[in-house]
Amino acid sequence: MIDYFVNAKEFVEYKAGQVIFEEDQRGDVMYAIKEGLVDIIHKGRIIETIQKGQFFGEMAIVDKLVRSAQAVAKTDCKIVVVNRHRFLFLVQETPTFALEIMQVMSERIRRMIDDLYQ
Repeated sequence: MIDYFVNAKEFVEYKAGQVIFEEDQRGDVMYAIKEGLVDIIHKGRIIETIQKGQFFGEMAIVDKLVRSAQAVAKTDCKIVVVNRHRFLFLVQETPTFALEIMQVMSERIRRMIDDLYQ
């Protein structure tokens, strides 16, 4: 996985335990972790812990629907906020970025399907 945001100068800091976004909240940005860990929580259950170099919240920027889960800083974090304009620029200028998004979404969907049938 390529860390597309490793050199990002602009980021938001979150303290451990701080909510980044809520489930069912409208979302128009996605996030990339520069430092720290973030728990993705659905209906009170941690479904994934995201780490440095990974991203989350991409579904809302792709489909423009409400958030399907909550994101909470597990540790103190530095988070890069990616708005739709920046997202589209990255997709156009770096096609591997779009493939990375699709791969991560696919992996997450497969993991959720496996969890449903266990």
